[in-house]
Amino acid sequence: MHSALFLIEFGAIILGLGLLGRVAGRLKFSPIPLYLLAGLAFGTGGILPLPASEEFVAIGAEIGVILLLLMLGLEYTASDLVSNLKTQYPAGLVDFTLNAVPGAVAAFLMGWGPVAAVVLAGVTWISSSGVIAKVMGDLGRVGNRETPVILSILVLEDLAMAVYLPIITALLAGVSLAAGSATLAIALGVAGAVLFVAVRYGRHISRFVSSDDPEKLLLVVLGLTLLVAGIAQQLQVSAAVGAFLVGIALSGEVAEGTHTLLSPLRDLFAAVFFVFFGLHTDPASIPPVLLPALALAVVTAGTKIATGYWAAKRAGIGVKGRWRAGGTLVARGEFSIVIAGLAVTAGIEPAMGPLATAYVLILVVIGPLTARYTEPVAAWVGRRRTPPKPLLAAVPSQPGPRDDLKEQAQDPAGRA
Repeated sequence: MHSALFLIEFGAIILGLGLLGRVAGRLKFSPIPLYLLAGLAFGTGGILPLPASEEFVAIGAEIGVILLLLMLGLEYTASDLVSNLKTQYPAGLVDFTLNAVPGAVAAFLMGWGPVAAVVLAGVTWISSSGVIAKVMGDLGRVGNRETPVILSILVLEDLAMAVYLPIITALLAGVSLAAGSATLAIALGVAGAVLFVAVRYGRHISRFVSSDDPEKLLLVVLGLTLLVAGIAQQLQVSAAVGAFLVGIALSGEVAEGTHTLLSPLRDLFAAVFFVFFGLHTDPASIPPVLLPALALAVVTAGTKIATGYWAAKRAGIGVKGRWRAGGTLVARGEFSIVIAGLAVTAGIEPAMGPLATAYVLILVVIGPLTARYTEPVAAWVGRRRTPPKPLLAAVPSQPGPRDDLKEQAQDPAGRA
């Protein structure tokens, strides 16, 4: 009976996602907000909770994030990653300053302590790689000139999480400086080792994975990705970072074949991820924290747009690409929820969980809109601010003394 109920619930979820995707496609709009609203409607405190399929949906959501980051990694080689990190690290510093500081300030304004301020700074700092990857794919912008700038910022944020998460875990647990330093050293060592292997031995990994049989290629790549992601997470490094680095390590025909094979799986599990996010949000917990969450969302949406604009300008991207880069970076998601969840589990500020959830829901709904409309809105505002050119007079004015002198200077002989 339980398995039958699970099949009914999960089948209804997948069917509903397909129908919502069709609606979004006809409206030429990203389906992500619709997936989230569906999760809210059928999750905790919603219209009709779906408890039987909850555990499977949770696993599917985690796989969805891993596949999204793997597919992003497949778009670029290891040399691209290293060069982008070398050239874009100032953008990472600007990103941290503009987006982490508002979260910390908001925590102090609400009377929370310094540990809560560090936590909320992380919530407002990190963009959602999963949401942004999906939005760029939906809008067909993966090959745009500004995309490497966006990915560089996302990668810097994800790699920064390898440092930030062990620090915040140690702060929340109240462990000693020595224990926290050991955890941080392990995390940095694992991330560095995986990156070194991806850069140095990427060709050998591609040769090992390569296969003319699509079935074998799919199984090997998917298994390798999940294995590396799991090991990375076990060693206090983000599973998303591990999956991204696996994608970076694969190149050439292997990357192209893997992209074709995994695209349908990515779309399926990515949709499940966004539904899962909504399923675990109680709508009743949102109204009390809606106003501070909305204010924080407005401020940090603006700072993210400024970050992307500055980074794209620094990379020599045109004005339209700068606005597209800024608008694309607005969405927050999986990392923000993970960070807030750590604080809630540790008993730091009970309002942190609902506030972070409301904040992320606002920006994950607004994010696809800013990605699509920031550039045309900026262009419209620019046209409105530009004064109209003066019309030429219908009747030519009589030449004055200065005009006569100018004509004589141009034609000393006085020819007409």
